[in-house]
Order: sequence, then C-alpha cells, then structure tokens
Amino acid sequence: MAVMERGRWSDERLDEAFNRVDVNIRELRVETRQGFERIDKQFERIDKQFERIDKKFERVDDKFDALQSEMNKRFDAMQRTMIIGFASIVASVVGAVVAGLALG
Repeated sequence: MAVMERGRWSDERLDEAFNRVDVNIRELRVETRQGFERIDKQFERIDKQFERIDKKFERVDDKFDALQSEMNKRFDAMQRTMIIGFASIVASVVGAVVAGLALG
C-alpha cells in the first residue's frame, strides 16, 4: 500500500491561504454590514407602523371618551327621572293619606 506523501507548505502557499482568509473575512464584514442595514430599514418600517397604530388607538380612545361622556349624561338624566318619579309617588301617598284623614 502506498503512503501519500504529506505536502509541504511553502511561504508562498501560506501567504496565499492567509490572503484568501483575509478576503473572505472582508467579504463577510461587508455582508454583515449590509445585513444590519437591511435590519435597520425593517425596524424603521416597523416603527412607522407602530406610529400609525398609536394614532388609531388615540382615535379609539377619543371615541371611548365621547361614549363615556354620553353614557354619563344619560345616567344622570335617568337618575333625575327616577328621583322625580319617586317624589311624585311619595307626594301621591302623602296626598292620599291627608285626603283620607280629612274625609275620615
């Protein structure tokens, strides 16, 4: 069986290998930088979308505030109506008692 002879690394071959590694590292740095730039642009778009969502929530909050104000007005009106109704019932009962005492 023949044994393969190990190749010898000359200075030129080592320099060539290191130069390829340097080139690959530079390319990797460029690709990484470009990747981060793309990510930054995506985050900018996401931020803009969140700004639009925030504006929509502000409009929804305004609508809820208006609805709450309207509901409060209606509850106040209902409470006044109930007070007037109860006062009328009490006045009717008192009137009936007075009339019953006067006639009776």
